[in-house]
Amino acid sequence: MQIHGTAQIHAAQPLNPPHRLATPQGPSPSESFSPVDQLDISREAELASRLQDIADVRADRVSAIRSQIEAGVYETDDKLDLAVSRLLDEIG
Repeated sequence: MQIHGTAQIHAAQPLNPPHRLATPQGPSPSESFSPVDQLDISREAELASRLQDIADVRADRVSAIRSQIEAGVYETDDKLDLAVSRLLDEIG
């Protein structure tokens, strides 16, 4: 249909019935439909579940490190080099 402004009048045009889609046919008796369940676990959920497997926090180790930090002897050049090296290994 073309519209050429509001001033022009066109003759009556036929109305076409709506298009009908073919009815879907169900599976034939020879085909069997068996639904399959699927579970997708995100990476974050997988990491969270692994946290449950980690051993409990060692309170003695935490207090020893805390006292080293307070004394200012925890951060050494060797420890920082090792941490940076591990970070680069993990990233790259």
